[in-house]
Amino acid sequence: MAERSAPVLQAKGPADAVALASRAYLDGEPVDMSALAHQLGIGRATLYRWVGNREELLGVVLAEATERTFRVAERAARSADGAGGPEYVVDVIARFMRAVLAAPGLKALTQREPMVFIRLATTPGAIEDRAAALVEELLTRECATGRLTLALPVPALAVAIVRVCDFHMYAHLLGRGAPEVETALAIVRVLVGA
Repeated sequence: MAERSAPVLQAKGPADAVALASRAYLDGEPVDMSALAHQLGIGRATLYRWVGNREELLGVVLAEATERTFRVAERAARSADGAGGPEYVVDVIARFMRAVLAAPGLKALTQREPMVFIRLATTPGAIEDRAAALVEELLTRECATGRLTLALPVPALAVAIVRVCDFHMYAHLLGRGAPEVETALAIVRVLVGA
């Protein structure tokens, strides 16, 4: 019987589980619920009570990664183009999509479990909710400054942009040849009047 290593930390709550799962994801490692519970010094039942099942935990991890990546894209676009408006929105989305596709953790996950990722990323849930909220915040802020005028309600447009981008960003996982970032950006330009 193999010896089990000591727990990495004594978990205080769900945030510790999410942080440890995020570390595994960012390192390109699989998120294993048994190993995670052991590392946290808790039972599997406690882990499942805290974070739900493995896919729910992955959804939270990916939603948090989505927000971090989006915030970096916003800062970079703001530095490049302080003017704002439709082109700024497109620039943020472009930087975000390219950063997501280049992320080592995501590459490892999609190579290991492409269908799990597609299910999590393209259906309503934590990832879509967070992405739509971020896009909605961006659109609302640009509309409030008067730099952007939209023909559709912001919440509906935010969800539409997320779905268009997901469909084209993950085209290679859906049986098409490669990610179609430029196609997605052309559609986003039309949607925001760029």
